[in-house]
Amino acid sequence: MSTTTKNTQPRSSRARRIAKISGFLALYALLLFLSAGTFDWPRAWIFIGLFAATLTVSGVVVHKTNPGLIDHRGEIEPDTKKFDKVFYTVSLPLFLIMAVGAGFDAVRFHWSSMPVSLVAVGIALSVPAHALVMWAMATNAHFESTVRIQKERGHQVCTGGPYTYVRHPGYVGMIFMYTGMPLILGSWWAFVPICVIIVLVVIRTGLEDRTLHRELPGYSAYAKKTCFRLLPGIW
Repeated sequence: MSTTTKNTQPRSSRARRIAKISGFLALYALLLFLSAGTFDWPRAWIFIGLFAATLTVSGVVVHKTNPGLIDHRGEIEPDTKKFDKVFYTVSLPLFLIMAVGAGFDAVRFHWSSMPVSLVAVGIALSVPAHALVMWAMATNAHFESTVRIQKERGHQVCTGGPYTYVRHPGYVGMIFMYTGMPLILGSWWAFVPICVIIVLVVIRTGLEDRTLHRELPGYSAYAKKTCFRLLPGIW
C-alpha cells in the first residue's frame, strides 16, 4: 500500500465520522422543529447549540490526545457483540421518539409544563457529563462505539484517568447527559424514552463488563482494584 493511500484512509474515515455526526445532529434538529411546528423554540436552539459545541470540543480534544480512536468510532464491526447490536437497534429509535415527543409536549400541544429555570439544571448536568465522556475517550485508546474485543488493535485494559474510579466512566457520563436532555428541552414526557434508554445503558454495562471479564486478559485483575462499574459504593 502506498504512503498516499495510508494517509488518505484515516482522513477519509474521519471525514465520514464528521459527516455522520453532522447529519444526525441536523436530523435531530429537523425532528425537533417539525414536531414543534415552529422554529421559535429557544430551548431547542440551546439544546442544538450546546450539543454542537460539546461535540466539536470533544472532537478537537480527542484528535489531539487520541487521534487513532476517531478512525475506529462510528462503525459497527462484524465482531460486535449481538447484545450491543440489539442495543443500537432499540436505542436509536428511542432518541428520535424523544425529539418528536419533546416537540409535541413542550411546544405544539403543551401536555406538560416545565419551569425555564430547569434549563440551567439540564446544562449543569450535560456539560460535566460531556467532559467525563471526553476524558474517557482521551484516556482509553479502545473507546469504540460498540462492544467487542479489538484483537486486531491489541486491545488492553485501560486503568488510568477516570477508569481509576469506575470501570465504565463513559456510561456514567452518558446517563447524566441523557438526563439533562429533557430538562433543556422543557418536556416531562421526554423522560419516558430517556428512562428506557438509561435502563438499557445499565443493562449494556453489565453485559459488557461480563464480556470483558471473560474475554479481555487482565480485566478481572483490574476489576478487583476498581470495584465498581458505574457508581462508587453502589454498583
